[in-house]
Amino acid sequence: MKPVWIIDDDRSIRWVFEKALTRENIAFKLFASSMEALQALAASTPQVVVSDIRMPGGSGLELLQKLKEKYPNLPVIIMTAYSDLESAVAAFQGGAFEYLPKPFDVDQAVDLIRRAMEESLRQSDVVEAAQETPEILGQAQSMQEVFRAIGRLTQSHATVLINGESGTGKELVARALHRHSPRAPKPFIAINTAAIPKDLLESELFGHERGAFTGAQAMRRGRFEQAEGGTLFLDEIGDMPPDLQTRLLRVLSDGQFYRVGGHQPLKTNVRIIAATHQDLESRVKQGLFREDLFHRLNVIRLRLPALRERREDIPLLAKHFLPKSARELGVETKKLSEAAMKYLSSLDFPGNVRQLENLCHWLTVMAPGMNVDVKDLPPELRDEALVPPTESWVNALEREVETLLKRGDSAIIDGLSGQFERALITRALAHTGGRRIEASILLGMGRNTLTRKIQELGLEKNDQPD
Repeated sequence: MKPVWIIDDDRSIRWVFEKALTRENIAFKLFASSMEALQALAASTPQVVVSDIRMPGGSGLELLQKLKEKYPNLPVIIMTAYSDLESAVAAFQGGAFEYLPKPFDVDQAVDLIRRAMEESLRQSDVVEAAQETPEILGQAQSMQEVFRAIGRLTQSHATVLINGESGTGKELVARALHRHSPRAPKPFIAINTAAIPKDLLESELFGHERGAFTGAQAMRRGRFEQAEGGTLFLDEIGDMPPDLQTRLLRVLSDGQFYRVGGHQPLKTNVRIIAATHQDLESRVKQGLFREDLFHRLNVIRLRLPALRERREDIPLLAKHFLPKSARELGVETKKLSEAAMKYLSSLDFPGNVRQLENLCHWLTVMAPGMNVDVKDLPPELRDEALVPPTESWVNALEREVETLLKRGDSAIIDGLSGQFERALITRALAHTGGRRIEASILLGMGRNTLTRKIQELGLEKNDQPD
């Protein structure tokens, strides 16, 4: 049997593979550069190639391209210490058999090599080695699975359903799926179905004809038409009203729709990527979401982990967001002390990556020195604010709910939620002197969301907009 070729400029990596493959009785050859491997091709060919992605004198992706041109069915495993989406996508688009992030488990690597030796996958000729800043970062295993999924979906038009808590990066993943797909030259159109009033959502999605309703003085193209040939991202799909769920199902089934007030069917060719923080299976059981629509959307499911599930990525993300905020503000980049980094890595971050990004922006603006320590973090994140809450306010809430239930009130959750939001926003604005940007950062919500809630709750007179 032909040998496995290991190509890595790191001597210790070659040593690890030498010991592991010898133990497994797998024939192998070791190379310190892609140039050495290419020269060796004149005399022999490998069974499997395992190559580092970044090496002096020629990258693993360049080697992958040359190998695929001559041996399109040769399985190539790409290794990298740069565990980011761009590396994974570039590897898969170049036709890699698998993507192995460093540091790796030796037994897992050997199993992967055995699998590559047994299988021959169809490979692509196209290599797109992106050199841009990674759009999504993550070294955790759960994020590597997301990267792999995006890589495997690069040539697919399949509908994708993204599940994840608020702030986990669902739209970033949707944009990555579009950017690395055959539809990339066409538009990517996003719409948050929960942020648009029910009466306007139908027109936003499907457009309207002139005179379709009061105020419709001209024909308007909806998001489906705007996204023609490209990708339509439907965020918070779980909150879509039932009647629009029916219309969306018809579009997915028939490939055509009508503008509001229109009588001429319009054909559509868009890829749907939907996202939600909700458990759609539960909403189907509760009768709040159509089961047939759920199955139409649930072709490929991607779950984005919460930040607390991948704490090892918090330092990586913080080191990315602090320079980003500094560039945006035109100031010098601040650095987190080891103690501050360790402390942040222990937090739950209910707002996930968005909350961490907002925190880094806050630190860039508000932290007094260039080196940020625990004492420089926002007060609500420091120890005194992280003491586990007593049950007093919870008990008071339970008593209030019990009183309302006994009284026969309805829509209890709406009323209490409004009071809860009012208290949070009022105190945050008081703390920041009415400055909305700072308040939105402290609350872990977007500026536009805060402005909308201020208007809905009638708090306009209590703050001073930035």
